[in-house]
Amino acid sequence: MSKFHVHKGDEVEVITGANRGRKGKILEVKTDAHRILIEGVNLIKRHVRPTQDNPKGGVVEREGTIHISNVRLLNRPAAGKRDDKKTKEKPAKGKK
Repeated sequence: MSKFHVHKGDEVEVITGANRGRKGKILEVKTDAHRILIEGVNLIKRHVRPTQDNPKGGVVEREGTIHISNVRLLNRPAAGKRDDKKTKEKPAKGKK
């Protein structure tokens, strides 16, 4: 697994492209494609057909992915507040 300079929950700014200068919080990191979803940035219109959950269907706006190299880290929340890492309780070493 690659290590990236940004993680889920970080505050970032887009430095290149059509969304240059926009800021937002990272919602998801797609490690296999080196892309991220940023809240409120790179909105795309998705045409959805009617379903039981959404009987009207229509056009829905949602975030599109941006390549991870096109963002700059602005603020990283404290490690205790970040929700992307799960802490595991390790048993104490020693005699049982």
